[in-house]
Amino acid sequence: MDTNDCEILLKEHDIKPTANRNLVLKALDEAARPLSMLELEDEIETIDKSGIFRTLRLFVDHHLVHVIEDGSDAVRYELCHSSHDEIDDDQHAHFFCQVCHKTYCLGEISLPELAVPQGFTATSVNYLIKGVCPHCSKCD
Repeated sequence: MDTNDCEILLKEHDIKPTANRNLVLKALDEAARPLSMLELEDEIETIDKSGIFRTLRLFVDHHLVHVIEDGSDAVRYELCHSSHDEIDDDQHAHFFCQVCHKTYCLGEISLPELAVPQGFTATSVNYLIKGVCPHCSKCD
């Protein structure tokens, strides 16, 4: 994703493009898997922790990234392929490897429709599969 692509995507989600926002967006796109704050800090050495965090919060608020709680002690962030800045229409499953502790997107697996009991309102769903990834399986 080049700078022009980043700016188009940011504008589609009603976010003003800046150099820092472009860097965070590029890092998430190039990772091709959800990243923790620590992983993003390691990847983007030119932005401090608070700048990355503020950018991620903005992206979450505008449905440009998903927040994934994978059972490790870190929250992970993933570029959302939603086409809307008010709702997240890119819900899919994730896989957490219990050996390498990486989380992978399983975009080809759609989430099933869930009916919550009357009076409850669901705002998000976290569908997580845990096991061993193909790379770690080869190491056994």
